[in-house]
Amino acid sequence: MDKKLINLFKCGNIVIPLYLLQNYKKFKLDFKDFIFLMYLYNLGNLAIFDPKKISQDTGFSTNEVMELISNLSDKNYIEVKVIKNDKNISEEVISLECFYNKVAIFMMDDVSDKENISTSCFDFIEKEFGRTLSPMEYEIIKAWTMGGNSDELIMEAVKEATFNGVNNLRYIDKILYEWGKKGIKTRSDVEKNRKQFRKREEKEEKEEELFDYNWFEDDLDEYDE
Repeated sequence: MDKKLINLFKCGNIVIPLYLLQNYKKFKLDFKDFIFLMYLYNLGNLAIFDPKKISQDTGFSTNEVMELISNLSDKNYIEVKVIKNDKNISEEVISLECFYNKVAIFMMDDVSDKENISTSCFDFIEKEFGRTLSPMEYEIIKAWTMGGNSDELIMEAVKEATFNGVNNLRYIDKILYEWGKKGIKTRSDVEKNRKQFRKREEKEEKEEELFDYNWFEDDLDEYDE
C-alpha cells in the first residue's frame, strides 16, 4: 500500500458544520474562500498568522494564502491583528470574530421568520459602516422594520447619517423618528423634505443678508451727493 496515501490520512481533518455547508452561498463566498475559512475556523478564533505553515497545511501557495486572507478581510470575515501572547510577546493572529457575528446574524434570521428583511439592507449598512454588524445591531435594524420602516427608508437614513460623518445606529434611529413625525415614508418623501429644507435655508440666508445691510451708511452716501 502507498505510504504517501496513508500519511495523507494521518495528517488530520477539518470539521465543517452542516449549517455552514448548506448555507455558505448566503455568505457570498466562492467555494475556495469557504474551504479556506473552514480551515481557519478549525484553528480556533485566534489562529497564528503564519502563511508558510498555512500553505503547507492547505496545499495553497503562499501567494494564494495571502490573497485568500486579503479577500476574507475585505469582506469582513476575518481580521489580522497584533496581540500579546501568554509570554507578553506581540504576535500576529487571524481573528474570526467578524465571521462568528455574521453566522449569528444569519442563524437568527433563519430561526425567526416574523419579519422579512432583505439581506441587501444589512449588506448596505455594513458597507457604509465599513465593518460587520453585531447581533445587537442586527436586532435594532429588525425592530425598525417591525416599526413600519421600509428597507428603502432605512438605507436613506443611513446615507443621511454617513453624509454627516456619523455611523452609529442611535443617530440613525433619531433620523427615522423625526422622519416618522413628518410622515416621511419613501425615498421621494426624503428628497422632497431635503428640497424644502434647502429652500428654507436659502430664504433665511437672504433675510440675514437683508438684515445685515447698513442702511444708515447708504443714506449718508446719498446725502453727501
